[in-house]
Amino acid sequence: MSDTPRQLPVHAPMQQFRVQDGELVVGGERLSLLAARVGQTPFYAYDRASLRARVKSLREILPAGIKLHYAMKANPMPAVVGFMAGLVDGIDVASAGELKVALDAGANPLEVSFAGPGKRRAELRQALASRVLINIESPREVVELAALSAELGMPARVAVRVNPDFELKGSGMKMGGGPKQFGVDVEQMPELLAAISRSGLAFEGFHLFAGSQNLRPESICEAQQKSFELALRLAEHAPAPVRFLNLGGGFGIPYFPGEQRLDLQPIANNLSHLLERAHREMPQASLVIELGRYLVAEAGIYVTRVVDRKISRGQVFLVTDGGLNHHLSASGNFGQVVRKNYPVTIGNKLGNIDTEQASVVGPLCTPLDLLADRMQLPIAQVDDLVVVFQSGAYGASASPQAFLGHAACPEVLV
Repeated sequence: MSDTPRQLPVHAPMQQFRVQDGELVVGGERLSLLAARVGQTPFYAYDRASLRARVKSLREILPAGIKLHYAMKANPMPAVVGFMAGLVDGIDVASAGELKVALDAGANPLEVSFAGPGKRRAELRQALASRVLINIESPREVVELAALSAELGMPARVAVRVNPDFELKGSGMKMGGGPKQFGVDVEQMPELLAAISRSGLAFEGFHLFAGSQNLRPESICEAQQKSFELALRLAEHAPAPVRFLNLGGGFGIPYFPGEQRLDLQPIANNLSHLLERAHREMPQASLVIELGRYLVAEAGIYVTRVVDRKISRGQVFLVTDGGLNHHLSASGNFGQVVRKNYPVTIGNKLGNIDTEQASVVGPLCTPLDLLADRMQLPIAQVDDLVVVFQSGAYGASASPQAFLGHAACPEVLV
């Protein structure tokens, strides 16, 4: 029996899983046995040890005064949220449905924040009654919350999500700067803060989120510095001292060839500097970093079984029992402008030195159902297990699982 280091034929540097007897090991279990335990393919599996290690590594490098929040939109599986709630300082939710999952998982409502550009009145009522922090994103929400606070006899706890006049340079998805549906334009902030003051809402601070999936520490540091300076300026108009300052996240992970892991040390140094300033200039404020993908993505895999092996005009196609219906992101149809392959391998043949160029396609009647396009993979046959790495975020819940009537995909935390 061999227990070799993590040497996998993938293009992002994979360090979170072992290989034993030619099989991937997830949650301490060989992949074939894990598939038998789940009882079917396809499935998602999330590794507790990897989740715990990621939070631990962040705690060790970030300054102790920084609060760490999990943005559960990245992976809202209840078992994952419950596990993460015991590791982080707070949970960020984006709907009443996510709010219920977070509270059911035992999250402290005083450390739960609720953001989203289209909060319905019923959702605002639920958030108010739950005593969570509501990130206001429009003047309408001020009016709604004032009325609901009077109705329920308790002031809503609020922060304001600000649409800044800058963006996170080099981010995969820009969430601030320019015209955006998210937050309140910085130019409108004095008027909105005055409205909050008149309404009697319990103002606590600001939420700034400029972008996501960034691998450039200098860009993240610049955005954090600008966010802090902006919060200082806006605090002059605030109806109460700032107690909560969410500086966003944006920490990226490597998916594609040539991408390197994010260097956290410059970010940690920058946050230490900002924390020192906050102690002087915003002494009541807690500084929060909100992370989703960075905390969970690398802890997850998607596993699908080869059901057919076809050769078309010299090209090998591995047809699997799952595809974009379960993993839209890996198919390239969830925000990629130019499609690139996620790291993919044959999870039960990692000891094989014989490889071939093959494409992995799902069972759907569309050419968009593509999990790997002409990748060099271990030679696979029917019943072998295809593994898509970096799949712990924006996987099952971000995919059209009802498309073409195929069965939903189970998820397990191991």
